[in-house]
Amino acid sequence: MSKQIFGTALLAWLAAFPVLAQDDPDQVIRVQIETVKTADLNTDMQLSGEIKAIDALQLGFRQGGRVTEVLVEEGDRVTSGQPLARLASVQQDQALNVAEAGLLSARAGQDQARQASERASALLARGVGTKAAADQAEQALSQAEGVLERAISAVDQARRAVEDAVLRAPQDAVVTMKSVAPGQVVAAAQPVFNLAALTGLEAVFQVADDPILRDIIGTSIRLETLDIARPTMTGEVTEVSPLVDLETGTVTVRARLQSAESGTSLLGASVRGYLDVALDHGTEVPWTALMRDGDQPAVWTVGQDDRVTLTPVTVSHFGDQSVFISDGLDDGARVVGAGSQLLYPGRQVMGATVAPEGDRE
Repeated sequence: MSKQIFGTALLAWLAAFPVLAQDDPDQVIRVQIETVKTADLNTDMQLSGEIKAIDALQLGFRQGGRVTEVLVEEGDRVTSGQPLARLASVQQDQALNVAEAGLLSARAGQDQARQASERASALLARGVGTKAAADQAEQALSQAEGVLERAISAVDQARRAVEDAVLRAPQDAVVTMKSVAPGQVVAAAQPVFNLAALTGLEAVFQVADDPILRDIIGTSIRLETLDIARPTMTGEVTEVSPLVDLETGTVTVRARLQSAESGTSLLGASVRGYLDVALDHGTEVPWTALMRDGDQPAVWTVGQDDRVTLTPVTVSHFGDQSVFISDGLDDGARVVGAGSQLLYPGRQVMGATVAPEGDRE
């Protein structure tokens, strides 16, 4: 109910009691009296977002080429090492054959050089050979070993090139996007698959920047799906972006789901999150109780003799129909709500219950 409607109802309510004009100091006036109690002041935040995988992977081939096979579709669950797509590998296969032939030749050359070195060393030991011949044979062996190492490296590179023609899943996941088809030519590192790893789900929200967000990490959040029928879930806020997105003007908030299975049926589902955030410790009074004492906020408190005193308070923040007071009121204090605008210091009051809105005419 708006303040205007509430004010009209309040005047009608006050008119129902036999109250004398304010200039009669001996008349007891009926007002709404609330007994306050200090407690944690909480606010209920509602966030709208989407469920995503905690770990999302974007895959592409390490080399460019023409795609010959696409082995999975969107929505397929894949295991670690499973082939997803293949490139034409004629050139890579030929390069591997050449490298392997070079490796065989290098090994034969290394064997010959080793035998020659061994013969030169034996002749030198028997005194029928020369030191120069032995050194030359040792140098030839060293060169042959270097050629062999390069040949082994060339084979390893050729084998990796053949293996890189097959794109494999790095871990258990679900294919969430496919942007490649047989016959398509792709460049090296061009994204062709998006995968959602089966390591858990999280709700991602875009939230207007608010100082409250600084204290919500680790807070439990209740989650309800909007477009599919699912039981209520719970999560824990794990991340609040320290920066505001320049395009949307919002802050990204992430909450890990705790009660959902690690499957993918919830991926992409719209979700609403409910956060109960503790703002401060204090009291809550009706907005009609807030008055002013000079430049400071104040409320009318009722003493033991039922006379009112204007008490300065510190306002923490404002709610829809209430004001949150962080300092100035003690447990058990009686505060005037509706009717506070008719008071002055020392005026005697008595409590009156405000009729429910549905009973007011």
